[in-house]
Amino acid sequence: MGEERGEGRREAARLEAFSDGVMAVIITIMAFGLTVPKNTTWHAVSHQLPSLLVYVLSFALIGIYWNNHHHLLRATQRISGAVMWANLHLLFWLSLIPVATKWVGEAHEHSLPASVYGAASLGAGVAYTLLVRMIIRVNGRDSFVAKAIGSDIKGKLSACLFAAGVGLAWLTPWAAYSLYAAVALLWFVPDRRLASRETARH
Repeated sequence: MGEERGEGRREAARLEAFSDGVMAVIITIMAFGLTVPKNTTWHAVSHQLPSLLVYVLSFALIGIYWNNHHHLLRATQRISGAVMWANLHLLFWLSLIPVATKWVGEAHEHSLPASVYGAASLGAGVAYTLLVRMIIRVNGRDSFVAKAIGSDIKGKLSACLFAAGVGLAWLTPWAAYSLYAAVALLWFVPDRRLASRETARH
């Protein structure tokens, strides 16, 4: 049994390392998507401000996923094929965020880019929830992860805010951006459930 747990931890560590690499690439792609002002006046800088702001928002969201994903896999004792596919599903949605970020930066006043940004973010949120559920399934309802996640009120609220943003984007993109920023602020203080549970375990 101890050998099985040890192997499971090694598999979880490999999955974490792979995911860390993908998220680092995603952030790098977003940084490459930024463009410098056409000249050195403040007026030119103001034209690039929307691109910078949406980059900051996207960077914060990816950073939040990286932080929580780190603690999630550190608290995981066993993984399965379903967990690996669920993890790839999460990375797929996260990989779309740089595309949505660049589109919003170039056309932030239009509804479609704002809605697509919310849809990609919502997809990532749903995918993360699915990953958590797959991990709980293989580790059991009495596992550290299951006890730490609990009812996951923050996760459900975040999904609702993203979904509302997707719809509100067609009324006014600024309302959608406000909801997306609210989700980032909601998670800005890292989720301590898994971190504290991991500390208590050790």
